[in-house]
Amino acid sequence: MKRSRSVKILATLGPASSDRDVIEELVRAGADVFRVNMSHASHDVMRETVAKIREVEKSVRYPIGILADLQGPKLRVGKFADGSVTLAADETFTFDTSDTPGDKSRVYLPHPEIFASVKTGDRLLLDDGKLQLKVSAHSDEAINCTVIYGGKLSDRKGVSLPDTMLAVGALTDKDREDLKAVLDADVDWVAMSFVQRPEDIIEVRKLVQGRAGVMAKIEKPQAIDQLEDIIKLSDAIMIARGDLGVEMPLETVPGLQKRMIRMCRRQGKPVVVATQMLESMITAPVPTRAEVSDVSIAVFEGADAIMLSAESASGSYPVESVATMNKIAVAVEQDANYQGIIRAQATQPEATAADAISAATRQVAETLDLAAIVTYTSSGSTGIRASRERPAKPIIALSPKLSTVRRLSVVWGLHCVQTEDAISLDDMVDRACAIAYIEGLARPGDRVAITAGVPLGTPGATNMLRIAFVGQDGAGGS
Repeated sequence: MKRSRSVKILATLGPASSDRDVIEELVRAGADVFRVNMSHASHDVMRETVAKIREVEKSVRYPIGILADLQGPKLRVGKFADGSVTLAADETFTFDTSDTPGDKSRVYLPHPEIFASVKTGDRLLLDDGKLQLKVSAHSDEAINCTVIYGGKLSDRKGVSLPDTMLAVGALTDKDREDLKAVLDADVDWVAMSFVQRPEDIIEVRKLVQGRAGVMAKIEKPQAIDQLEDIIKLSDAIMIARGDLGVEMPLETVPGLQKRMIRMCRRQGKPVVVATQMLESMITAPVPTRAEVSDVSIAVFEGADAIMLSAESASGSYPVESVATMNKIAVAVEQDANYQGIIRAQATQPEATAADAISAATRQVAETLDLAAIVTYTSSGSTGIRASRERPAKPIIALSPKLSTVRRLSVVWGLHCVQTEDAISLDDMVDRACAIAYIEGLARPGDRVAITAGVPLGTPGATNMLRIAFVGQDGAGGS
């Protein structure tokens, strides 16, 4: 099975898509990677879901990536005596350390890290930003606030602090338990929520120890302040526009999206655009025109993957949502302006042999109108370098490691195939041509570009570019 687009589709699984047959329908409709949200999935449900995905992977004979999304620190207010209160603008309201039920003047805030970190003038956003309060005074036991935008506040509603750097790591005790479980289940990616600082990524990398890719979710203003360092330390980035739009002015999010995509492309890191991409398809069989435009912009910008959340997890039309996203992506990539826009956003290759080879390969493939680029990659770094160039030709990433093939399923333009390591240069050429032929990306008489590292099997040492003809039987010849 091959895709007729380069951008990848990441679909969240949930109650609407937990059945094995539905998962297969989602793959055939266009899903390349599945997200398991650990905010809602127990360890047993997660393991069952992973097993179903692996069954489908064998059935469709197409590598499927699995992303486990850790919940991160969820900050919530306590409970009210009457279940809710209504706050009015200019009133005062207090968060304190007493666990007695709240009223219209106060409520319990069970998070000592907030009391330790908050400053006068900081904002507290409640219920996804619907209510806004500003700190007027604070102590170890109470935070006094003035209501800026009021409204109804119910039990256990979420709290966001866009102006406060919390003195706590991004991993909770639940996250640590979940992380161990998902690594034991052999997921391919781990997404880390509410990253604030580079140290948060370092902490997770020490625990993961290379067993999965680490994807940083950018949804806090504090992360924007140290964005470049966070990207460098991560294996991939997710632009989590939902929470980012709560904690930052909504009008700044589109510009930040462009900035993050370009920064990730420059550093050669996969980037996923997420949240509310086809939100109306939770309840409707077709999206709005604005949603189609939103998805299209992410594809035009060169994002590696676009993501569905509730649309595929709990919506009424999960398969239709994936199929619609697939149609939009295909249409954009066939647009006459697409290649020009992608090329205009290209960055200069790094001053390494591997990056120079990847840049030269793109140019050779397009100048000579080759059928495909075939790259041998053990760790996945060579495949990501080839993708970074955003060539107009298909890229086939060959690896002996199934874990690498699955992990690369989130990367733009890569058609991933597991194969044994080549034992010689001739074997490498023959194998590359045969796979390009078998996978339907080259016909007899076509030429392909082949990149690899010599000596063969040396990770991260891409130093060779070769052009080969595909023979009548699929074998190669120089």
